[in-house]
Amino acid sequence: MNEALPSRLCATILPLLMLAAVPASAQDRRVVQEPGLPDRVCTSLAPDGQDWPREMRRLQSAIDHCAPGGAVRLTGAGRFVSGPLRMKSGVTLWLDRGAVLTAVPDPRAYDRGQGLCGTIAAKGNGCLPFLSFTGTRGGGIVGEGMIDGAGGAKLAGLDESWWQRARRAQREGGKQNNPRLIEATDARDLVFYRVTLHDAPNFHLVLDGVRGATIWGIRIDTPADARNTDGVDPGASQDVTIAHSFIRTGDDDIAIKAGHGPTRYVSILDDHFYSGHGVSIGSETNAGVSDILVRDVTLDGTTSGLRIKSDASRGGLVTRVRYEGVCLRDNQRPIDFDTRYDAGAIGMAIPVYRDITLHDVSGAGGTLVLRGHDPAHPMQVTLDGVHFDRSARWQIDNALLSAGPGGVSPVPPGLTVPPAPAAPGDCAARWMPFPDGDSPAPATRD
Repeated sequence: MNEALPSRLCATILPLLMLAAVPASAQDRRVVQEPGLPDRVCTSLAPDGQDWPREMRRLQSAIDHCAPGGAVRLTGAGRFVSGPLRMKSGVTLWLDRGAVLTAVPDPRAYDRGQGLCGTIAAKGNGCLPFLSFTGTRGGGIVGEGMIDGAGGAKLAGLDESWWQRARRAQREGGKQNNPRLIEATDARDLVFYRVTLHDAPNFHLVLDGVRGATIWGIRIDTPADARNTDGVDPGASQDVTIAHSFIRTGDDDIAIKAGHGPTRYVSILDDHFYSGHGVSIGSETNAGVSDILVRDVTLDGTTSGLRIKSDASRGGLVTRVRYEGVCLRDNQRPIDFDTRYDAGAIGMAIPVYRDITLHDVSGAGGTLVLRGHDPAHPMQVTLDGVHFDRSARWQIDNALLSAGPGGVSPVPPGLTVPPAPAAPGDCAARWMPFPDGDSPAPATRD
């Protein structure tokens, strides 16, 4: 763990008055409340043991014939095994507790017509998602049932699972072609409430060009060694709230991206994260990320904790990001803000991180990384009530740091701060075990 020379650190003290001014826009602009269950059910279906093509047709027909504002309800304790399904505007998929909608582990079901799904090839994106919201408005997925991506199941006619294919692609080179579990594209006003997402072959929930999404009380549960199984990925989207949820995955628990459009006005509130790579922004930040609020979350065993990652091949402006009331433990890099995510990246898309505030952030040991791109593009971060164990070590390069009245410990090299008050002591009461699979998600604090 090499600390950067103090001469590379620009440090100032930010007045208390300025710290009190939190941008009101740094969060979802909607008035967001806990969703409810649908008032109207178009169709109730129980599992009947049909083969997956017939089950897929039965489910798709129920969705297609449901009027906007209604729900297709899956009842009974059992599995509905299906191929990919297309959701309709205003229609909600409602899964009762015990109902499991399972993605058939057959690459042929998801192929886009190029014969790529399930292969390792020079290009990816060869698979349809299991559930898609394309150009829809309203609707979503609710209930205490489960959507199972069967990522660890053997693929039809093969002796490998989706996850084994992904690992082999990593070892041998090439792109994996695995289906995402849920993908929303150019959609509006979606709700994902209390449902469990399990064992996705690839990313679990992707928002691409979405305007307005409430993700509340969900569980995402996939092994830590399942490659590229991000939890929730908002990209080119705005006005998104992810609240009161429990996430453990094999990649980013949340990844806010802006590869082909800006992502802004995102609230991440009262969530709990376990295995995975933490709450991330990036790596694609080309179009800009702004107005992000991460508040009252725990990161228990994630590799990185609070993370911003990009590089010169895909960088852009990341600004007005506020973290507050965050508890971290057993993290390798509790703070990991790095503009050189790929050290070998070449390009002129310089990542710029500024107006980043950490307030009331507590953790144990690990490496605390703040690495700006170069002296002309320093990272600008305010630390106010940021406290880690003495064993924590800063790695700082090209950073303009400011300290608030809550102090910071250990003190970064080169930063002069007044004596810090005692670190907040409320994290012990906030750790929660991942909820049992047979129980609804426990209530979390307001």
